[in-house]
Amino acid sequence: MSEVIGIKHNQSIYDICTAKELGISGDNILFNNSKESLSIIRHSCAHLMAQAIKALYPEAQFFVGPVVDEGFYYDFKVDSKISEEDLPTIESKMKEIAQNAYPINKYTLSRQEAQIKFGNDELKLAVMSRIPDDNLSIYAQGDFEDLCRGPHLPNTKFLQHFKLTKVAGAYLGGDEHAQMLVRIYGIAFADKQSLKDYLFAMEEAKKRDHRKLGQEMGLFTFDEEIGAGLPIWLPKGARLRQNIERLLTTALNERGYEPVRGPEILKSDVWKKSGHYANYKENMYFTTIDEQEYGIKPMNCVGHIKVYQSSPRSYRELPLRFYEYGIVHRHERSGVLHGLLRVREFTQDDAHIFCRAEQIEEEVNHIIAFTKSIMHAFSFKYEMELSTRPSKSIGSDEVWENATNALKKALEQNKIHYEIDEGGGAFYGPKIDIKITDAIGRKWQCGTIQIDMNLPERFELSYTDEHNAQVQPVMIHRAILGSFERFVAILTEHFGGEFPLFIAPTQVILVPIGDAQLEYARALRDKIITQSGAYAEVMDKNESLSKKIRLAEKQRVPLIIVLGAKEVESKILSIRDRREKSQYELPEGEFLTILKTKIGEVAF
Repeated sequence: MSEVIGIKHNQSIYDICTAKELGISGDNILFNNSKESLSIIRHSCAHLMAQAIKALYPEAQFFVGPVVDEGFYYDFKVDSKISEEDLPTIESKMKEIAQNAYPINKYTLSRQEAQIKFGNDELKLAVMSRIPDDNLSIYAQGDFEDLCRGPHLPNTKFLQHFKLTKVAGAYLGGDEHAQMLVRIYGIAFADKQSLKDYLFAMEEAKKRDHRKLGQEMGLFTFDEEIGAGLPIWLPKGARLRQNIERLLTTALNERGYEPVRGPEILKSDVWKKSGHYANYKENMYFTTIDEQEYGIKPMNCVGHIKVYQSSPRSYRELPLRFYEYGIVHRHERSGVLHGLLRVREFTQDDAHIFCRAEQIEEEVNHIIAFTKSIMHAFSFKYEMELSTRPSKSIGSDEVWENATNALKKALEQNKIHYEIDEGGGAFYGPKIDIKITDAIGRKWQCGTIQIDMNLPERFELSYTDEHNAQVQPVMIHRAILGSFERFVAILTEHFGGEFPLFIAPTQVILVPIGDAQLEYARALRDKIITQSGAYAEVMDKNESLSKKIRLAEKQRVPLIIVLGAKEVESKILSIRDRREKSQYELPEGEFLTILKTKIGEVAF
């Protein structure tokens, strides 16, 4: 009977270390692409890559080679310069080693024996310093071996379907003050078709890269003269954001949220009181004013607490729902900045709800329903993950347990399947993370719902209950989009720049055939803007008609209207619909009515 690698749910995956421990022969292994199976395949493939690198670059020293969401990687040091052009050579060597069918064996050394064995390898000693165990496991295959807790496949011959994807730099242990190592990423699957599908998706992702499309479409830019990770929104990108904000603001008003705004810089004393100074300081920027230290806000919660404290509160007012499109700043290392997905300044669609303990369930249910409506509008599939208390946190065990149970209950009542991310919560409370799946199957972390009983305690928040007693409220932090920057990046890649009509930065482009049609084109543009609520542009450059249409197509504008003498005279418009991939004619008045309807038919 075949054994499925990694599907032994009654024991830890890391206890399944070798074929001998699995109790199976190599010929009876049934591979699949389950999470557990892929973990073993990719971990083994990382070692295969390291063995190939060692064969090609004998001086190479290796740090760590873990499995990550995007496959696996290995950090190593080598005298030669390694670039993307070297990956095929390394891959070829990996295939050669795999075909040699080296058994993968595990053995154990005491810490003292391991220190003697690897005494001349500074990276191995660095790895050992991070392992608390007295006995260290080592996996060997052919002439290559490395410290590793495993598990691994029993033989290199089972590694057939892999691809090296990119080369990057990485600081030793993630410390920007430490030496820079080479990092090579790769991917591996249990079968050929899965690898083929993945590589096709990656090619598609390159075409959809928001950094490339953002430049082509004139949405945003970056300028090193003002600083890395600080996006500049161009008119089209600002209109795109404005369209999303407009829909979101209407939905928030309908749901009883009140707009507020806190300052972007606060005295450090308040960040010490909140716990950010002790638990989040490395992610913040600070300055000194009048010999007093101030912190630029990385989050909006303290400002909203001050709004709550601005007047006495009664149980009759609760829940209080405050929202702000709040600009925040967070220190990110330059190596992790990535277009709009990872920046140093961004705007959150942030809200904080102050409520009674017995209102938590209902409020979380409302947020989940709100999330569903937004995800549906953008055709996103989504899932939710419950993140529990991290090691660096504030508050008592009881408070954390009550808050975590409240989130569990809300998820279960909504019949939402969820995974648990142990230790992934915020330092002040547990949270639900909202993860969306885009058009090519990639998962993105966006919104979050966090229950916080710690900050209300630290700031001594209270309301007067029906018995005239002072009671501490519960604070719910929530963001659905996450940040406008990240969400726009995801939307751009999800739609490949082909934004739906209701949020497109330019909804209509008018292409006059010649100068004789310019006056009518400009008048029609004004009618579209004032009567339908859409945004229109006139393609009035001195270009040929075919080039004007190509330029309009490149901008991925949903509707293109070509205006010749016949259209001007009859007021019957010739329309090209990119989304519907169709062409049709409509009288001007009917077009304006239909356009207004389409712009307004989507709501959150």
